[in-house]
Amino acid sequence: MKKFRKVLDGLTTSSPGGTIGSPSCGSAAGTPTAAPTPKEIDIQETLVSENFQLCKTVRHGFPYQPTALAFDPVQKILAIGSRSGGVRILGRPGVDCYCQHESGAAVLQLQFLINEGALVTACADDTLHLWNLRQRRPAVLHSLKFNRERITFCHLPFQSKWLYVGTERGNTHIVNIESFILSGYVIMWNKAIELATKTHPGPVVHLSDSPKDEGKLLIGFESGTIVQWDLRVKKADFRIYYDEAIHSVSWHHEGKQFMCSHSDGSLTLWNLRNTTKPFQVTFPHGKIQKDGRKESCKPILKVEYKTSRNSEPFVIFSGGLSYDKAGRRPTLTIMHGKAITVLEMDYPIVEFMALCETPYNNEVQEPYAVVVLLEKDLIVVDLTQSNFPVFENPYPMDIHESPVTCTAYFAECPPDIIPILYSIGAKHKKTGYSQKEWPISGGTWTLGSHTYPEIIITGHADGSIKFWDASAITLQMLYKLKTSKVFEKPKPGEGRAADLVEDDPFAIQMVSWCPKSRIFCVVGISAHIILYRFSKYDANTQIVSLEVRLPCESEDVISPSENENNPSLSEPGSHSPHHQHPASPSSGTPEGVKDSIPHLKVKDRTVRVPPGYQAELVIQLLWTDGEPPQQITSLDINSAYGLLAFGNCNGLAVVDYLQKTVLLCMSTLDLYGAADPYQRLTRSPRRNRQSTSEFCMRGLSNFYSDSKKRIRTSYQSLTELSDNQQSVDMERSKSPTSVKGPGRKLSLPTDLKTDLDHVNGHCTSPTSQPCSAGKPRVPMGPEGPRLTRRGPGRPPFRKAQSAACMEISLPVSHTEGYASRRAMLQQLHGVTMYSHDEHHTTAPYCWNERESRENSFSRSRSSSVSSIDRDTKEAITTLQLGESFGRKGDALPTPCLWVGTSLGVVLLIPMSIPTDQEERMEEPVTIGPSGTVMMLKGSVLRFAFLDCMGALIQSPYEVWRDPNAPEDPDRPRRRKLVNFSPSSSQDTCGEGHLAVVCSERQAKVFLMPSQSCLFVHNITESSFVLRADVVSVCNSVCLACFCANGHVMTLSLPSLRPLIDVNYLPLTDMRIARTFCFTNGGQALYLSSPTEIQRITYSQEMCDNLQEMLGELFTPIETPEAQNRGFLKGFFGGNTHTFDREELFGEAAAGKASRSLAQHIPGQVGVEGMKVAASGVVGDLARARIALDERGQRLGELEDRTAMMMTSAETFSKHAHELMLKCKDKKWYQF
Repeated sequence: MKKFRKVLDGLTTSSPGGTIGSPSCGSAAGTPTAAPTPKEIDIQETLVSENFQLCKTVRHGFPYQPTALAFDPVQKILAIGSRSGGVRILGRPGVDCYCQHESGAAVLQLQFLINEGALVTACADDTLHLWNLRQRRPAVLHSLKFNRERITFCHLPFQSKWLYVGTERGNTHIVNIESFILSGYVIMWNKAIELATKTHPGPVVHLSDSPKDEGKLLIGFESGTIVQWDLRVKKADFRIYYDEAIHSVSWHHEGKQFMCSHSDGSLTLWNLRNTTKPFQVTFPHGKIQKDGRKESCKPILKVEYKTSRNSEPFVIFSGGLSYDKAGRRPTLTIMHGKAITVLEMDYPIVEFMALCETPYNNEVQEPYAVVVLLEKDLIVVDLTQSNFPVFENPYPMDIHESPVTCTAYFAECPPDIIPILYSIGAKHKKTGYSQKEWPISGGTWTLGSHTYPEIIITGHADGSIKFWDASAITLQMLYKLKTSKVFEKPKPGEGRAADLVEDDPFAIQMVSWCPKSRIFCVVGISAHIILYRFSKYDANTQIVSLEVRLPCESEDVISPSENENNPSLSEPGSHSPHHQHPASPSSGTPEGVKDSIPHLKVKDRTVRVPPGYQAELVIQLLWTDGEPPQQITSLDINSAYGLLAFGNCNGLAVVDYLQKTVLLCMSTLDLYGAADPYQRLTRSPRRNRQSTSEFCMRGLSNFYSDSKKRIRTSYQSLTELSDNQQSVDMERSKSPTSVKGPGRKLSLPTDLKTDLDHVNGHCTSPTSQPCSAGKPRVPMGPEGPRLTRRGPGRPPFRKAQSAACMEISLPVSHTEGYASRRAMLQQLHGVTMYSHDEHHTTAPYCWNERESRENSFSRSRSSSVSSIDRDTKEAITTLQLGESFGRKGDALPTPCLWVGTSLGVVLLIPMSIPTDQEERMEEPVTIGPSGTVMMLKGSVLRFAFLDCMGALIQSPYEVWRDPNAPEDPDRPRRRKLVNFSPSSSQDTCGEGHLAVVCSERQAKVFLMPSQSCLFVHNITESSFVLRADVVSVCNSVCLACFCANGHVMTLSLPSLRPLIDVNYLPLTDMRIARTFCFTNGGQALYLSSPTEIQRITYSQEMCDNLQEMLGELFTPIETPEAQNRGFLKGFFGGNTHTFDREELFGEAAAGKASRSLAQHIPGQVGVEGMKVAASGVVGDLARARIALDERGQRLGELEDRTAMMMTSAETFSKHAHELMLKCKDKKWYQF
């Protein structure tokens, strides 16, 4: 372990330049500042690179864009294939496995090797794959790539090792499952149909063996041709030519009839005794019109014909509705005898499958359920009850019920929070489900030993919040909160609502949750914040509303006279009256002017709230000068202080939620005071005040459009954004001047922004200003480096608008330099760019050697008119309330607010908070900026505090107490605070603490209160950090970062020594950027698709224990025996001798297939496959035990079959002897 010498206090006062990136900080990790100090301490860092490894753990949610479905009736596991090449295998709750084809080709069809622990997948790249399911992480054993033909249909008979493969050319090939090699036996389309037929029958759409005789293969062609092929004699038994195209075929279990579904909405029933015409033709949903003709119907895409012992057969099909009823939802029809039940679905049906008691196709099927795979849901219908109820789905398939807009991940939660949330959420569960157990019950899963309480919170576009229990790599919904209930429903056409018809005005941008105090805070797209308290009792409450007008920067003020009237920091403890307004939207507003009004109207009456999270306070930003408020970019709340701080592109506000007052409301510039590191020149008035509502909040916009034709945040828009970039780009390229009313975007809490590094000598930030080449640097004054600003410019190597308020935008009329930038960003990030400044011009700027240095913060700017008119704002990107030292001379820590901005500036604001409970509710909290300024490269993303032993200092909090609990007169209720002061654990080593600050490009560790930079590390030069968190791993702490180039890295603390740097996930989708988050225990998650959450781990310990945490997909189960058909039924059934496929399809009889037809690819054993294959003695013993069990089962089956044969032989001998005795004395004429 490497020891680093740390200094505590008493450092010589360094110049201000040292706090903003002076060379004394150093650029290499592990190099402390050389300075004399009276006290020293050794911090022993325990984390090393061997503690980290990155791997995926589990995926939750509904498979995105599903394409195929399969079910193993013996193992009772379900497989779902998707368009992106993924396969989800589901069993009992806890058994949930995700596999991914390396090619990424869509899965066309799935076939289980029933009760064999294997799965065959057919993909759109004409490749067959065999997956081994007898390991917790399934792997591909074999692949077979077809080179000259396209795969259209596959069929694997039960207990057969030969797979039938139909192709687009109409041929049928046969593949040996064990070796994955093509047989030389081929059924060519021109032999299957009559030679006199002149037209091609089309692709093969169906293959199945006859239940009556396995040697007969039924082949269905798309054109309507059906052929029964005798595999033994290699010729057709019969051919059917029907006028309508065929979509599916289903046998009766006796093998004497089969049913077809057609493109005209009809079902035909065929009898093998007479194949010249159908035995029956029905149009289930086609009515006879007045003129006597049948109305046209949609195709019936699939039909299943299932028999039952005690009732009429079931005919189940999808589609077939008449065309004249527009807008009808997709349906599944169940025909049972004369009863027809039509089940309407919320989404289109992709596939369905009847679940039957037996795997044998020649036995009575006895269907008990139907699995219906929809485009965005999975439902299972109970067929055993007449009203066909659905089963309650135990899997978290409704994550995407409303599009996910933000996520939060909390590990090591208090153990009591999950049961409480579950008990409250259970009261609101839906009813009417089937009372039977979930039928997909295969696999085994046990609660591992390495589990601890985890909670995932998802925010949604409709304003709802969902709490999920994520313990033990499972996911279960605990509690759902609807934030929209706080507001009145907006009425279209009423007042300002006519101009602001928001698709999702309640969409969640970020959440802040303290599990210990149970305080919950929500930020919405309409620039509103809702504070919730938790209670186990229902209550009648009046929601308090605070309305805040965050001041504009002085750059945006039209004249100096108006600048003087701008609200600034008032006297400590006081607040301006206009910071609070009644809930009425018209308060203080002249008629006809949209000003001093909030975007939403809070309910101003007493409301009844159920147990759970209950709204206590709503804070809304007000319209200013006819423009909507800027969206909130940062938020922090502290229950011990009773304070809530938030900021946006305009400034910062601090609210005392105990006294319901606004303590601080200042522009970002006013926060600097005399410590402003920039010289800001007076700005000329703007002629056209363009709407600034297009700034994004912290993170990237989810592209709410600018007009009523905007891309909606319904499922089709928000969730499928990555698949519709072209439409987004077309919408965004329109001129904003043609839009009525200010547009808005959903801004989401992750800092994705355009890269700011120079590319080919051009400024690569779409929001940065052109910089003239060769300008001299401004001399450094006594207060450190300062920048001469021309217009609203900022240093050009920073973005003018950071992640916190970025315009992901460029106009169509931009120059080639920006056009190439746009193309680069779209290719790299999948980001569509646009702008509302159509007069912006670009000019390349040059970098000299001095300017390229790491710590250079002074830049000159172009003074062109376009840059003066450009909207550039310094946004508040992150906030942290906690105990710290606000000034260098402070001897004791006090409550402080750490503020990080989009320009890499760190500000400290100390506060004075009364400690006595009575005084806290009556006396004011005083706040005053200290003038402390520190700087980093790029937007500030995260703060964290360590004590001088290297341990993480937790924020103080108030112990939860139920606000609605009955009063106890003997025990008055008092606030109980838990304070983690930096000096509490440092009695022996003095006072002080370490502050970790991470930005988009840099991480620094400062010693407080001297504010000296101890360590600095440049995280990335070619990209930027999207998410950074200080997390605990292996009883220590580290800094975890996720970059836009897909790298996941961790740095030791406090030395910022790189531990791992893995190129994990290229940022191809903004969804990943806005939802990626780290948590303790070496875990992280992100939204891998609009419907799925992917959890990963970067902990070696977690990776080692992952195998025992995952569920087993395969469990040894004895294959059910076939029913004894009886001697006479078997004798007269036509299947007197068994069908030996090996004799027909083997190499000895059929020869070898052409090598050019298909290519065999051995399974790729990756790193995880190697781990599974060599998982130690335990795994070997388990596999040996399973092998012995299977061998014992086979021996037992052989013994049972031998006994059955002996019994059958004895019975036959007895009957034969009785028949002989009966007939021996009869004459020939007596027979």
